[in-house]
Amino acid sequence: MSTPTGYLTRERETARSDEALLLRLGYSQVLYRQMGGFSNFAISFTIISVLAGCLTSYYLAFNNGGPIAITWGWLLVGAFCVVVAMAMGEIASAMPTAGALYFWASKLGGPAWGWFTGWFNLVGQIAVTAAIQYGSATFMTALLNLWFPSLFGTDTTTIFLVFTAIAAGQLGLNLLNVNLLSRLNTLSAWWHMAGVALIVVILLLVPTEHQSVAFVFGEVINNSGFSDTNTWFVFGLGLLMAQYTVTGYDASAHMSEETRGASRATALGMIWAVAASVVFGFILLVAVTFAVPDVQGTLDAGGMAVVYIWTEATNETWAEFMLIIVVIAQLFCGTASLTSASRMLFAFSRDRAVPGSRLWRRVGANRVPVNSVIAIAVASWALMIPTLANGVVGYAVGTSIAVIGLYIAFALPIILRIKAGDKFEPGAWSLGGHYKWVSTIAVIWIGAVCVLFLMPISPNGIPGAEDFAWESVNYAPITVGGALLLFGGWYFLSARKWFTGPVRETRSPEDYASVARENGRPPQQPPHQQWREPVRPY
Repeated sequence: MSTPTGYLTRERETARSDEALLLRLGYSQVLYRQMGGFSNFAISFTIISVLAGCLTSYYLAFNNGGPIAITWGWLLVGAFCVVVAMAMGEIASAMPTAGALYFWASKLGGPAWGWFTGWFNLVGQIAVTAAIQYGSATFMTALLNLWFPSLFGTDTTTIFLVFTAIAAGQLGLNLLNVNLLSRLNTLSAWWHMAGVALIVVILLLVPTEHQSVAFVFGEVINNSGFSDTNTWFVFGLGLLMAQYTVTGYDASAHMSEETRGASRATALGMIWAVAASVVFGFILLVAVTFAVPDVQGTLDAGGMAVVYIWTEATNETWAEFMLIIVVIAQLFCGTASLTSASRMLFAFSRDRAVPGSRLWRRVGANRVPVNSVIAIAVASWALMIPTLANGVVGYAVGTSIAVIGLYIAFALPIILRIKAGDKFEPGAWSLGGHYKWVSTIAVIWIGAVCVLFLMPISPNGIPGAEDFAWESVNYAPITVGGALLLFGGWYFLSARKWFTGPVRETRSPEDYASVARENGRPPQQPPHQQWREPVRPY
C-alpha cells in the first residue's frame, strides 16, 4: 500500500521546519528525529511512572501523614506540577533543544544561569535514574523471593545485586537505535494505563474486606517520631512520595531534537504526561489504600509496604501477578530515565561544560550518544552504593536529591521567563498573558518544596537530639550544599573565564563532513544547505 503524497509532503515540511529551527538556535541536526508526539508524551509519562514512584515510595507518605498524605497530598502536588509543566512547556516550545533547561537559562539569563541550571539538572537526572532503578530492584527482589525463596532474600545485598543487573540491562537497551526506544516508550505508555486498570480491578474485587472511605480520605498517621503538634510538617514530609513520582517530565524537552514537530509536540507531551499521571496515579493510590489490611503491619513493612498490602489483602498468586505488571513498568521507567539523562549530558558536553566533553558528546553510527549513556549508567549505579549499608536511608536520600536537583533546575529558567516579560518570543505553544500567574505560582511551589525536603526527616536525625542516630539524618542538605559549593566554586574560580554558554554549531560543508566522520557516519550535506526556509530568530 503506497503512502499518500500529501502525508509525505507534510512530513518533509515538518522535517525542514524542525531542522531549520534547530539550526537557527545554533545546532546542526545530529540525532535522528524518529519520535512522534505520542512517543514524546510517552517518555515523560514513562519516567513519571505511577507504577514505579508512588508504589516504591508509598511507605514515605503512609509513615508521614498516612492516607490523607497519600490521597489529598497526591492531588495537591499533582495540581502544582501541572502548573510547573505549563510554565516549562512554553519555554520548551520556543527553544526545543536536547539541552533543554540549561539552554533556556543560558539564552534567557547568560552563562552563569546556564551553568548552575545545567549542573543541578544533571545531578538530578543521575539521582532520579538511580532511585528509579533501585526502587524497581526492591519490587523485582520481592517477586523473585516469592518465586525462589531459597535463592533470593530481601536483604540489602540481594537488592543491590538485582539493581546492578537491572542497570546493566537498561544500559544495553539504551545503546540501541532510538527508533527501538521510541517504540518501547509507546508500548510503556499503554502498559502503564492498562496495568493501573488491571491492578485497580483486582484490588476492588479480590479482597474480602476494604478500608472505609473515612480512612482513605481522612485518616492521619504520624509514625515519623515528631510530636502530633507538628502534623502539618509531617504531612509535608509525606508529600515526598508524590513530588518524587511526578518528576522527570523534562524528558520531553531533552528528547526534542529527536521529536518531529518539536515546537508543539514537546510542550504538549510534557503537560499531558503530568496531567495523565495525576489522574492514573490518584486512581491507583486510592485502590491500594482501600486494600490496606492492617495499619501497623503496613508501617512495619517499610519499603515493602505495597508488597505487604497486596499479599495480605489478596493472596500470593494475585500479588505475583500485580508485581509482574509493576516490575515490567518499572523496567520501562528506568530505561526511559537513562535515555533522557544521557541526552542532557550529551547536550551539556556539546557546549563543553563537562570535563571530558569531547568524549561525552560523541555520537555512534546509530546516532546514539553512546559514551553519555555509559557515563550516566555508571554514575547512577555508584550513587546507590550507600544502600548496601542502609537501604531505606540511601533510597530516601536519592529521592530527595532527585527532587531538589531537578526542581531547582526547573525553577531557574522559569524565573528568567518572568524577568523577560514581553521580550520573550514564544514558539508554537504559548501561555499568552497567563504566563505571569502560571510561572509565579510554579516558582513559589518549587521554592516551598525544596525547603521542605531539606528539613530533618526524623527527630533522631537532628544533631543534639537525645537519641541522635546517623541513619536518621537527612543527607540531602549536605549533598545539595556540597554540589552548590563544588559547581559554584568551579564556576567562579575557573569556568567563568572560559564557559560562554551554548556554542553555535553553524559549520561549513567541510566542517560538517568532518564531524560526521568523527561520529562514525558518512559525510552528508549540512542542514543549512538542504533547507532554506526562513525561521524567526530567538
